[in-house]
Amino acid sequence: MPRTREDVETYLYQLDRRFEDQHGTLLVSAGGGATPIAIQIAAPIVVFRVSIGSVPDDAEHQIRLFRRLLEHNATDLMHCSYGIEGTNVVLSGALALDNLDVNELEATLSDIDLALVRHVPGLFEAARS
Repeated sequence: MPRTREDVETYLYQLDRRFEDQHGTLLVSAGGGATPIAIQIAAPIVVFRVSIGSVPDDAEHQIRLFRRLLEHNATDLMHCSYGIEGTNVVLSGALALDNLDVNELEATLSDIDLALVRHVPGLFEAARS
């Protein structure tokens, strides 16, 4: 049976993840007090997104940051990836809504939580050093 927004909310409750609804977007508390994880349900997918920060202005810092992002994408992330949206670095992922289960949701949220705790301090350092 196809899943709905209510199923996603039920899974979040089962995972003991605090969230609030802001204009149709679920904002889920992230690990380490980081920026919340935004979840948007737009059948047939569920999209996860976290804003990490701004891309540095100078080329040297951009190259260092972009290299780290690509390294993390290749070695540490299974369910999401870093990208650039305009002038911002984002961490995002997507899952199929139709057959979503609590295990997939948990794996994606855990991947994001770990990235926020383990990667972000080094990314900030790469962007400003």
